[in-house]
Amino acid sequence: MKKYSAENIRNVAILGHSGAGKTSFCEAVLYKSGVVDRPGKSNDGNTVLDFDDEEKKRHISINTSVASCVWEDTKVNLIDTPGDFDFLGEVVQALRVADCGIVVLSAKDGVTVGAEKSVRFLQRQDIPFAIFVNKMDEASADFMKTMADIRNHFGRDCTIMMIPIQEENKYLGYIDVINRKAYLYNEKGERYETAVPENYQEDLDLQYNNLMEQVAESDEELMEKYFAEEPFTREEISRGLHDRIGGGYMIPVWTGSALELKGIRFMMNRIVDHMPSAAAHRAVNAVKKDGSALSLSADPKGPLAAFVFKTLADPFVGKISLFRIYSGTLSQNQTVWNANREKEERIGGLSFVQGKNQLAQDSIEAGDIGAITKLGFTMTGDTLSVKEQPLILPRIVYPAAPLRMAIAPTAKGEEEKIAAGLARLQEEDPTFSFGNDPETKEMVINGLGELQLDVLRSKLKNKFKVDSVLKTPRIPYRETIRKKVKVQGKHKKQSGGHGQYGDVWVEFEPCDADGLVFEEKVFGGSVPRAYYPAVEKGLQESVESGVLAGYPVVGVKAILVDGSYHDVDSSELAFKIAASLAFKAGMQQAGSVLMEPIYAVEIHVPEEEMGNIMSDINKRRGRIQGIDSKSGMSVVNAEIPLSEMLRYATDLRAMTQGRGWYDMSFVRYEEMLPQMAERVIADSKREE
Repeated sequence: MKKYSAENIRNVAILGHSGAGKTSFCEAVLYKSGVVDRPGKSNDGNTVLDFDDEEKKRHISINTSVASCVWEDTKVNLIDTPGDFDFLGEVVQALRVADCGIVVLSAKDGVTVGAEKSVRFLQRQDIPFAIFVNKMDEASADFMKTMADIRNHFGRDCTIMMIPIQEENKYLGYIDVINRKAYLYNEKGERYETAVPENYQEDLDLQYNNLMEQVAESDEELMEKYFAEEPFTREEISRGLHDRIGGGYMIPVWTGSALELKGIRFMMNRIVDHMPSAAAHRAVNAVKKDGSALSLSADPKGPLAAFVFKTLADPFVGKISLFRIYSGTLSQNQTVWNANREKEERIGGLSFVQGKNQLAQDSIEAGDIGAITKLGFTMTGDTLSVKEQPLILPRIVYPAAPLRMAIAPTAKGEEEKIAAGLARLQEEDPTFSFGNDPETKEMVINGLGELQLDVLRSKLKNKFKVDSVLKTPRIPYRETIRKKVKVQGKHKKQSGGHGQYGDVWVEFEPCDADGLVFEEKVFGGSVPRAYYPAVEKGLQESVESGVLAGYPVVGVKAILVDGSYHDVDSSELAFKIAASLAFKAGMQQAGSVLMEPIYAVEIHVPEEEMGNIMSDINKRRGRIQGIDSKSGMSVVNAEIPLSEMLRYATDLRAMTQGRGWYDMSFVRYEEMLPQMAERVIADSKREE
């Protein structure tokens, strides 16, 4: 493929709610630009960008994927993202390397939660974007209602550039507002120019004036010209729209039908003419070896800085690393330096990507997106530079993974296979984490939602031949005591020859320690000092399993105060056993209680959902600590028992239609209510 300078490259992220038609839009663009002979369909499993087996099976996008085309001597890299909230990490990866975005809406659904989130992500990262109102061909499509919804959510700077021509709920064509021209489609889907219908003339005048106001606001001289009622030249209009859109001041609204391939040509022309290029990418600072910052520009002769934003595992090719070059040129067979890992890598299999296909290249220049196969050490988020001038670009910040589930093989003995498979899958999806919980003896996996974890489980089965189940994880409860007691632990055994004899008196009392504190206050040598370590060891081993439900014991001070010994039969083992007997007796007499972990939870929700959220927190035995406002959302800070938060990721999504999110962190342990403790104890005994 021909090399393009950064000024002639557009890196465009495609975002929106699941089902809005993002992948269909990309397919339409690839077809109209001659990349494919026919556009694929997600339901048929034959699209360029949804090529993963799980995507074909579920008919949804799961991974961020890239395909490119050439339009008007400009290379456009389409970065297609999933719409489901469980795959927000993929969206974050795409936005990390995008220069602009297109938010796809359905003309029958209007502004959905996915569209809201997409716009919030784009605005938070200061990325200019346009809105494409898709599915204008459907009978229930209502552009004016959708447009009112758009402006209500995103402001008056959402500006119509295409007016759909409709008759009896049919999408016939559109009016190009800038050029004041109308186009209709014939039965073959071919576009032809026609006169602007009389009943659309008033609306065209209104939308044209809105566009001209946007042009005027881009420059003081143009503003003066506007007030003087002097017409703008084509060059002034183009420059003004480019500046307003590129600066994020104007949000263009386009319309069409991706499935019927309508409106695609207009939108591609606008992307090339008005959306920012790779050369206009917001400032990127790399960190040099000495810790200082280096501002990078898209200069092919500058210092090499290639950022790996996505990793794919291909069963035939192996690991594929997708990257964007922010500065310099990357060449085939070049030796590069990964400063994150402090390792050298050899560049092989350098290519552009069209979904799952690679187009081999001898070099790729600044501003462009490409792929490298079989890198040995490099992971998602790493920077490739040269050893003489090592650089590190900022890493991707992923959303928190609040859903916690236990994962186990259906066949015994395959725990290692699950761990090995998850480690490989984590290269593709860094948003989930996993590990063995030493307390509950379970492998625990943390993810963004149930669909993401189900996809991972399915990939484990299909790619790594290990079947697994997801289940609610055990809660790491604790046990403690409420009062001071003094008890005896005596171990005496005679079975011929030397016997076993150990006798201790121990005082147990509550304390603030995270575990057991041991002291000795023995007078008169009733217990020889040589046996003190054995007594302490017996007690420390005993606190690992309490008497109520077998959970670790915390907050206990044990004081060895008295005892007795036998000159012949006493031993370290005997005193260790005696200490454990004293522990069991002490826990039974000292009013043992169960403790549960309490977490600090920060919940971000729309203000209108506050009543439902606060009521739900009370039902979960939570205590509200405060309410704040942040980035247009209400923020509730509460302390809630972990046992009440196990499915909260799913529940919060249902309560807020996907608009809410939360973070949580451990605070302390608190005594459980007696009736709840009884259920936990009963469950523990049944498991035994």
